[in-house]
Amino acid sequence: MTNILIISGHPNLSESIGNATILNEVASALPEAEIRRLDWLYPDYKINVNEEQESLLKADVIVWQFPFSWYSLPGIMKLWLDEVFVHGFAHGSTAKLGGKKLILSFTTGAPQSLYSSNGLFDHDVDDYLTQFKTTAKLCSLDLQKPVYTCGISYADRDENKIAQQRIMAKEHASRLIALLKKIVPGIKTGPVKERCRLLIITR
Repeated sequence: MTNILIISGHPNLSESIGNATILNEVASALPEAEIRRLDWLYPDYKINVNEEQESLLKADVIVWQFPFSWYSLPGIMKLWLDEVFVHGFAHGSTAKLGGKKLILSFTTGAPQSLYSSNGLFDHDVDDYLTQFKTTAKLCSLDLQKPVYTCGISYADRDENKIAQQRIMAKEHASRLIALLKKIVPGIKTGPVKERCRLLIITR
């Protein structure tokens, strides 16, 4: 059986629309996948390195689920990476993660139109992924095509915007689930519920 591990790097899922919805949709569709919500596990930011490494060792497919934070990982996920992906475990002559598949699944606040050579940022989304590609290469991880959705912003979020973001997040989850089904033969799936098990939202 292929083991799927999803690492959630959102710093506060209780305030999330996009990432919370994606995680709940995936949990419903893939009940055997392990989802580790770093903000729930480590509100004090004290990472249990041994536990995290054990989860990674058991996994065949690793998904990093996170919102772009200054075009990179949120702080808690960067701390997780710094403390867990150490020399001798994730890379080096005694590295233990080689051959595992890695999927980047993320959301951005800015719309897609800003991520282009003609947009405000002067760069495509792919330009910001070089660091992740380098990390995967260093750790001999098999990096898959990323799954991402732009335009899930916290700014000026009213009821209509929240509803739209939930739709976008569910579509994102469908693409992620489809990718997992494609790369994991015989994956066991559960019924996708029409109504997502939403977390309490505070604004």
